[in-house]
Amino acid sequence: MNSRANQLKAFDRLLTIMDELREQCPWDKKQTMETLRHLTIEETYELGDAILDNDLDEVKKELGDVLLHIVFYSKIGSETKDFDIADVCNSICDKLISRHPHIYSDVKVENEDDVKRNWESLKLKEGKTSVLEGVPNSLPALVKANRIQEKVAGVGFDWEEPNQVWEKVEEELTEFRTEVNLGNKDTMESEFGDVLFSMVNYARFLNINPENALERTNKKFSKRFQYLEAKAKSLNKPLKDMTLAEMDVFWEQAKQLP
Repeated sequence: MNSRANQLKAFDRLLTIMDELREQCPWDKKQTMETLRHLTIEETYELGDAILDNDLDEVKKELGDVLLHIVFYSKIGSETKDFDIADVCNSICDKLISRHPHIYSDVKVENEDDVKRNWESLKLKEGKTSVLEGVPNSLPALVKANRIQEKVAGVGFDWEEPNQVWEKVEEELTEFRTEVNLGNKDTMESEFGDVLFSMVNYARFLNINPENALERTNKKFSKRFQYLEAKAKSLNKPLKDMTLAEMDVFWEQAKQLP
């Protein structure tokens, strides 16, 4: 691994290149925070994919892309004299020191849960009116549900045992089934949302990240379906012309793939 001196040298190199690109490259000169926003989101998802695939070389590359965006925003901020990269670094350093009094002050903690509770309490003391203010509105619903539950649990609003949460899941499933039988679409959707929310809560108690779990299943399904497509193509037979029984043969084969 690189020494701290080499790490700082590499970061300085990136800052210099960003200065040069902003001054000399027609594309980079045109960019604003607004034009970069959707690209940043895309890069973050690509990083997430690399992490789930456990492709560490790709993780390294995607981290570089995300870091570039942080430097890019900071460069734009410096041009308007609002902030620069030093302000960004110092801001997060100050926050980390403030939010970790068990490291940088005399607060005592026993475990991770104590740390989380202190974190949320400190945020309220900093002027936030709700622990949920830190949950971005634009988060995907599944991720948002998990973050909401983590936030409220951090201030003690939580179940005590996993079996209590599972009982809630079963209760919500029963209510959903009732609405399905009645055929009211609006209430079906509402109850289905409750089922998902309770399942996310149960996953949290089992230390399962629901977003990661669902994305792993997405990847698994896509891989198996693409195998099915390839087998159908090798037979010169469109999938729409195959019976479910025929497709199931290849699907079972796909399930044996690593």
